Parts: sequence; structure tokens; C-alpha cells
Amino acid sequence: MDSRTLPNDDLLHQLAEQVGAALQARHLMLATAESCTGGWIAKTITDIPGCSGWFDCGMAAYSYEAKQALLGVRPETLTEHGAVSRETVMEMVSGALVTSGASIAVAVTGIAGPGGGTPDKPLGTVWIGWKRRGGYPKAELFHFDGDRDSVRRQTVEASLQGLLKLAQ
Repeated sequence: MDSRTLPNDDLLHQLAEQVGAALQARHLMLATAESCTGGWIAKTITDIPGCSGWFDCGMAAYSYEAKQALLGVRPETLTEHGAVSRETVMEMVSGALVTSGASIAVAVTGIAGPGGGTPDKPLGTVWIGWKRRGGYPKAELFHFDGDRDSVRRQTVEASLQGLLKLAQ
């Protein structure tokens, strides 16, 4: 991915503002459950003044143990499918709503690199899940290009884009 199409900080800030406006207009509170982004989505959100009106909490759950303890991901899911899977991100996003006061959530899990990729799950493989309280979770698989920072930055952008769609 070249630098012209890589989402920069200004674009991420603008997206976060749009997400915030959409959530606030509908009286929705947001929770994030992040693995490969390590809290970058929550950081982007909390850069927006007044976000306390629509942001409930963010959980950075990197390890299997944290995914289980904070988000209720079942050990069997992690053993059978791995941390980077549709099944795991669906449990992560659902767990974020269970453990928070939020009404909408996003979850991410992926392989940002530089190591960790496999033939089945190469570097840049990212699952993102979204869910509104009372609804069904939605998950989407992405294959991002670039280095660790690029993969994470694209994950934040895609997460915010999905939240914007879900909130509108």
C-alpha cells in the first residue's frame, strides 16, 4: 500500500468525529475490543473532545487469557480456530457488549507482523466484528498490505467505517 492511500491521522480523526456524531445522534454508547490494534481505535476515539458522551470503554485484549477473562471468548474457540478467526472476533464483539454498558461495539483481531503469519493466515490478515446490543454480530475478513503500522492503521480505518455504517 502506498502512502497516498494509507489512512493518515487526519483521516482517522475525521472518521472518528463522524462516528461520534452518528452515535451521539442516536444516543448510542461504544465499546472497543482490540487485539492487533492494541487500543488504537480507542485512542482515535478519545482524541475527540466530548467523546465521553458516546464512548463507554476500550479493552485491549492481546493474550488468549485476556480474551477469555475480559471478553468471554471460550477456550475451545481459541484452541479450535485460533485468535485470528471469525469465531473469535464474533465472541470478542459480543463479549464487549456483555461486559460494558455500551450499545454498540467493534472488535479486531489480526496478524500485523512482522512475524506470526502462516500460509493459512498471512501477514495482514485481520478479522473485524461489529454488533449492536440486541442484534446479531457481523464479521468481515480483510487482507491488508504493508508493514505493522500500515496494517494497524488500515484496521482502525476499516473499523471506524464499519461503525459509521452500523450507527447510521
